[in-house]
Amino acid sequence: MSVIVAQALHIFGFQSRVANNICFFDEQIIVYPAGNSCVKYHIEQKWQKFIPVAQTGPPESNLAYWMWEKQRTMAIIKVDVQNNPLYQVSFNPQDNTQVCVTGYGIFKLFRYTEGTLKQTNFLRGEPQNYLSHAWLSEEKVVVGTDTGKIYLFDSGDLRWETSIERKEIVSEVEKEEAQQDSESLIEFPAHNSPEISTEVVCETEAQQQAFLPRVSAIAAYSKGFACSAGPGIVLLFEKSDEKEGYRESREIRIPQDQCSNDPNQSDKQDVVCIAFSPAEETLLISTTKNQLYLLSMSAAEMSKGETAHFEYLNHPIHSASITGLDTCIRKPLVATCSLDKSVRIWNYENNTLDLYKEYQEEAYALSLHPSGLYVLVGFADKLRLMNLLIDDIRTFKDFTVRGCRECAFSTGGHLFAAVNGNVIHIYSATSFENIINLKGHNGKVRAVVWSLDDYKLISCGTDGAVYEWNLQNGKRESECVLKSCSYNGVAISPDAKVIFAVGSDHSIKEICDSAILREVPTFEVAYTFIVVSHSGRMVFAGTSAGTIRSMKYPLPVHKEFNEYQAHAGPVTKMSITADDQFLLTSAEDGCIFIWKVYDKEGRGLKRERDVPYSDEVLITRTDMEEKTQIMLELKTRVEELKMENEYQLRLKDMNYNEKIKELTEKFIQEMESLKTKNQVLKADKEKQEAQHQEQVAELTEKQAREVQDLESGNNQKLLLEFEKYQELQMKSQRMQEDYEKQLHEMEEHKNQALEELTEYYEAKLLEKTTQLEEAQDESRTQLREFEETKKQIEEDEDREIQDIKIKYERRLREERESNLRLKGETGIMRKKFNSLQKEIEERCSDIEAMKVEQQKLQGIIKALEKDIQGLKREIQERDETIQDKEKRIYDLKKKNQELEKFKFVLDYKIKELKKQIEPRENDIKAMKEQIQEMEGELERFHKQNTQLELNISELRLKLKATDREMHKEMQKERDMEALVKRFKTDLHNCVGLIQEPKKLKESIRDIYEKYVQKADMVEIVGVDTDLHQEYTRQREHLERNLATLKKKVIKEGEVHRADYVRIMQENVSLIKEINELRRELKVTRTQVLDLQSTLGLLMKRKKQPAQSLVPSPDRHTPTILRLNPEEETERIIEMQRLEIKYLRDQMQGQEKALAVRPASGSKLPMLELD
Repeated sequence: MSVIVAQALHIFGFQSRVANNICFFDEQIIVYPAGNSCVKYHIEQKWQKFIPVAQTGPPESNLAYWMWEKQRTMAIIKVDVQNNPLYQVSFNPQDNTQVCVTGYGIFKLFRYTEGTLKQTNFLRGEPQNYLSHAWLSEEKVVVGTDTGKIYLFDSGDLRWETSIERKEIVSEVEKEEAQQDSESLIEFPAHNSPEISTEVVCETEAQQQAFLPRVSAIAAYSKGFACSAGPGIVLLFEKSDEKEGYRESREIRIPQDQCSNDPNQSDKQDVVCIAFSPAEETLLISTTKNQLYLLSMSAAEMSKGETAHFEYLNHPIHSASITGLDTCIRKPLVATCSLDKSVRIWNYENNTLDLYKEYQEEAYALSLHPSGLYVLVGFADKLRLMNLLIDDIRTFKDFTVRGCRECAFSTGGHLFAAVNGNVIHIYSATSFENIINLKGHNGKVRAVVWSLDDYKLISCGTDGAVYEWNLQNGKRESECVLKSCSYNGVAISPDAKVIFAVGSDHSIKEICDSAILREVPTFEVAYTFIVVSHSGRMVFAGTSAGTIRSMKYPLPVHKEFNEYQAHAGPVTKMSITADDQFLLTSAEDGCIFIWKVYDKEGRGLKRERDVPYSDEVLITRTDMEEKTQIMLELKTRVEELKMENEYQLRLKDMNYNEKIKELTEKFIQEMESLKTKNQVLKADKEKQEAQHQEQVAELTEKQAREVQDLESGNNQKLLLEFEKYQELQMKSQRMQEDYEKQLHEMEEHKNQALEELTEYYEAKLLEKTTQLEEAQDESRTQLREFEETKKQIEEDEDREIQDIKIKYERRLREERESNLRLKGETGIMRKKFNSLQKEIEERCSDIEAMKVEQQKLQGIIKALEKDIQGLKREIQERDETIQDKEKRIYDLKKKNQELEKFKFVLDYKIKELKKQIEPRENDIKAMKEQIQEMEGELERFHKQNTQLELNISELRLKLKATDREMHKEMQKERDMEALVKRFKTDLHNCVGLIQEPKKLKESIRDIYEKYVQKADMVEIVGVDTDLHQEYTRQREHLERNLATLKKKVIKEGEVHRADYVRIMQENVSLIKEINELRRELKVTRTQVLDLQSTLGLLMKRKKQPAQSLVPSPDRHTPTILRLNPEEETERIIEMQRLEIKYLRDQMQGQEKALAVRPASGSKLPMLELD
């Protein structure tokens, strides 16, 4: 295999002709087609990943319903009998059995039921050209047409419709843009502040049709849907207050491209596809010009009422076939030109677009100077040498080379070659003189390559010629012409000894010293371009199918190359960088691929010399002067703003100082009042803490009692659970013993069966081998007899053939001699006739060529005369402008002298003002420092105030609580006072009965019953310390016992699991052995069948010679001894059936035994039952 590996790093391109060509993978990653791949692209991080895909043909009118998991079609239906084009097919997002199809006069809803697709709707009214549709809900579908109408269908019935009209926006910049040159350029198109253009009104049928915008794309989102409304416009519709209607909420436009040759028409691109991100934060669209645009929905919501504009997803890309591609040595740049009339400069290290410019004519060829500062571009009318400025591609020199299809700078950059038809012009890159014109090709020159030393130039053309030119004298050093091949590309080895050429004959030709050394086949694919690395070890080729092939040198004869799917069209250009690190390819699909080149071990190829890339750029003097002038103006503006800001700061400082004084006074007063409040609250707080401690003590006692009750209950439960566990353990041991016995018996049965089978099949094999040997001996004897008879027949036939040959050879000699005489005479006559005819044709062709040359020269003379007249006019105009400019310069010099005088006076005044300003500036600095200190103090005061406010709020809450408690206590006190009064009155009455002891005793008893029993009694329970210690000791003992029991349970559970796993593994091994035995049975069956077939063939062979030759008694003896093969096979099959039944009975018994076991986590493998 090839040792060279190319990995795709980045692609600049997009395929707009793919249906539904953009979708969101997640919120930040999108997927879109480019080349022959699908690209995953991260919007913010800018990385790409590639998904290779295969291309298919255009869609047919058949609708196929697939189940992709099982990879089979569930149903197929013919959508349209007339084969009208279909534009879109989609599933219902909520119901995958429902499908919607739209096309030319087609809007059909299908439902998959009972194995078929059935249509569920029927259109009423005139059919429309339905271009797009989207599902809004499970039953609602919104559909767009080519006449700007939008229909809303609910369950196939029309519920709502509206029509879109083209909106014209008049731009104020139209007049300015009309005066500007069409060759506008930017470094990169700005995302923000896009210009809005006017649409030129033309009274034609096309313009009238344009007022009916095509709704070519629709996408649904949570608020409604988005749809295209003609070229460059997308409308957002939201749900209206009506029952089933929608209203237009926003208009979004594609911005004008100011680097286009016609900015007014740059935004006229048809929208192909619309996609919303999963969170509906971004809106993405693709257009017919292969461009991708992005819009942030949050920004669109912010700017409601205004027309929103899309931004480029990354940068503008080519929209047509790329015709030229080249790299340089000093910078990581790639230059490309395309049939879209643009020239672009890319950076392959940063994967960015550096410069971009469009022209009036198509660009056919391009070459980048080795320094990366100049570019040579071939247009239809002339060849242009242009400077690559910091933000512009500016034409420096024009050359009168029309229709230049190929151009190339030399390796050193001091020369360049330009192709005009079949002539190669060599120009100097410094003096711009035409040094040499290389003429020799009869057809168009297709490729030109310079050698590393710039002494040689290799060219190839459609005439099948490959020429090596010496640029010292302009002569051909070597040539290789093959008229049957039309060459497409040519390359040269670093030592300039070997030339590689590819063309239409499906091979790579290795040419050296005017001879083709080798032709390497391309295996039925035409190579369109070839490039050789600077080390000479790698060869890369592009094919007409869009693939890239990498191979090592010397070139392999067999298929020893790596082929990569890259482009969706034929490869047009390829280039490898100077350090052999990157390969760049372009094709007719408008895509540019950047490939990283590795060796076979996956390492990047090292540079021969580590030279850093240059950062220098070109800039014109006028641009520099303009920028310096702008900088000076901005500096003066900044100084003015500084003065204004300082004055405003002073005013603010004065105001702030006054406010600070007022605030400080207020804060001091508030602080004093808060201090007094704080002291009061502290006293209240101490009282409340004492009460809180008493409550906590009571709660702890209650908790201790509850804990004691819970522990006693849990101990009883634990004892019950432990008894259950012991019973289960005994059961598991019994089960384990039973299973071990069963397994031992199964192993013994299995071993016996295996021994019997092996003995039986070994005996069988010995019998079959003896039979085979006998059959082989018979076949050998038959072959010998057949060869002997064959030899005798061949000898007889050879003798007869020789006799016949001798007769006919004599006749042939006589006839040949007579034919030779006649041929000689006719040949002489033909030569004379041909020579005369050639002379006539040459004279006619010379006359025609002279006429053509005369016409060409006359045309050139006329064109040159026109150019001379135009140049004379330009000279006169320039002389007049020079005189005007000289007058203006003289006036400006006078003004300059006066301004210098004013400047001297102003400088003196400025110095004096600076002297006055310095002490004030010092004062300002001091004041600023004071302000900063005051601000710091203010912040401290703020913090203290906030803290104090929090404290006040807490204290207020505490005050409220204390007030409530105080009221309760006062109420209690009042109740107690009333009770004491009553008690005193009763006592007073009781004292009056002192002399009557019985009544006194009864009254005291009544008082006791009245006051002592009703009073609140608080029982104080004293806890004995010895009891408490005994309780804690018992508790610790029980906890230790519980921990040990838990450990035992865990260990026994692990042992139990290990036993179950071991039993399962043994069962698995047994089932595997059974499966292996079944496989051996199958193998033996196949062997038996093979032996039967061989025996049958031998029987047939025996019968055939028995019919032709005389039968001998010795040959029939082995057949009499043989058994009947049919009976033998039936006996073997019966034995195997009995064995299978026995094994199945054993398996059923095992399964019953296993069913008794508890279910385990793992599953046994399936038995291979026949």
